[in-house]
Amino acid sequence: MTKTVHHWIGGRTVEGTSGNWGPVTDPATGAVTTRVALASAAEVDAAVAAAREAYASWGTSSLAQRTSVLFRYRALLDARRDDLAALITAEHGKVHSDALGEVARGLEIVELACGITTELKGELSTQVSNRVDVAAIRQPLGVVAGITPFNFPAMVPMWMFPLAVACGNTFVLKPSEKDPSAANLLAELAAEAGLPAGVLNVLHGDKVAVDALLEHPDVAAVSFVGSTPIARHIHATASANGKRVQALGGAKNHMLVLPDADLDAAADAAVSAAYGSAGERCMAISAVVAVGAIGDDLVQRIRERAEKITVGPGTDPASEMGPLITRAHRDKVASYVTGAAAQGAEVVLDGTGHTVEGYEDGHWIGLSLLDRVPTDADAYRDEIFGPVLCVLRAETYEEGLAIVNASPFGNGTAVFTRDGGAARRFQMEVQAGMVGVNVPIPVPVGYHSFGGWKDSLFGDHHIYGRDGVHFYTRGKVVTTRWPDPADAPAGVDLGFPRNH
Repeated sequence: MTKTVHHWIGGRTVEGTSGNWGPVTDPATGAVTTRVALASAAEVDAAVAAAREAYASWGTSSLAQRTSVLFRYRALLDARRDDLAALITAEHGKVHSDALGEVARGLEIVELACGITTELKGELSTQVSNRVDVAAIRQPLGVVAGITPFNFPAMVPMWMFPLAVACGNTFVLKPSEKDPSAANLLAELAAEAGLPAGVLNVLHGDKVAVDALLEHPDVAAVSFVGSTPIARHIHATASANGKRVQALGGAKNHMLVLPDADLDAAADAAVSAAYGSAGERCMAISAVVAVGAIGDDLVQRIRERAEKITVGPGTDPASEMGPLITRAHRDKVASYVTGAAAQGAEVVLDGTGHTVEGYEDGHWIGLSLLDRVPTDADAYRDEIFGPVLCVLRAETYEEGLAIVNASPFGNGTAVFTRDGGAARRFQMEVQAGMVGVNVPIPVPVGYHSFGGWKDSLFGDHHIYGRDGVHFYTRGKVVTTRWPDPADAPAGVDLGFPRNH
């Protein structure tokens, strides 16, 4: 029987009234298992109104009240890791271990939010002038919204709303309609932890809901993670409507492998970073730049490892990579591989014909490896968001760096080398927001911020960490002068007994 996913507004499940529904498929079988309500503009208004009403008290609540809720929330999430992971696997398709890793990375930001008291400490300068003090404080914005992608249906929402509500804001979450169930469970557990009704709302929908949030006068800020074209639209539209925006876009992450690198370690890293989570992550390594004479050896080592990866349903413990999210996405990813040779690439591995016995209708694709890929090939220029790894060749470090820096994207990058001087030079010269040295996926820990450069970020603030706290608050500076009691003409009677 098909499950139905409704909205979560004002602390309870609210049935969709628009009459519009979206299908949710099990990527391993291709079967529609769920239908999700798609919100109308009126339903967006209702969710924002619930958040606005809750802000009246939550925005002035004590830090102790907020953190006590978050500590309980963290405990509930920890206890329900497997349940969250199972929902992710059922609707996204990633293997259970990947789904558990996603929940763990989201929990890092919940833990950061639990310590919000130290992040919200202000500053005080005394006696800046005669009897004048200056204090700097940070205050919440009000109602804020988050629009999150399908590839991390639990982690990316947890990168947003825990910090937002810890800072005193209320939140309207619009998750991907392709895998909506994890977001509802996150909201239900928050309510169980004691988060007041209306502080966190989950609104399902498509472009109608997104545009209504971007234009809503009561939404003060918008956080977004997704593709670059949509990030650009989010930033332009929300900014035009007077909102603060952080919009994280797409990526084409490069791994520069220098001649002195440990090639086994580099090959291991390339396989895990390119094909993990079926390549459906903005921090995937999708381009390896081999410098010097190591290219053939490195490609062979990557191929040997890739051929051993087991592709299958996420519920099978033996599976190391699951299916893609939808059949349309699977076909789009496959098109880059089937067209690669005509654009000058050498197809070392072609995974487009992969099927899984007993799951023939699933959205399957195997691992693909393309070598000697020209920089003008579609497979190199576009963000594929699938298990396709491109290898490019460069004669020198300078040539390899130039390839990386010429990309319009600047999300993450990595260098593999034993030379500390070369690594230091790379981290200073590369044009990307996150850099790994012998670390293929340099996603920062929760107390540092995540975000790229160039067409990978629109807006001034990165997500989570200190940037996240600053995004969800605004600064206020208070300058104070108090008269000294002794300055009053007859003094000030403070009510003490007079014994003389």
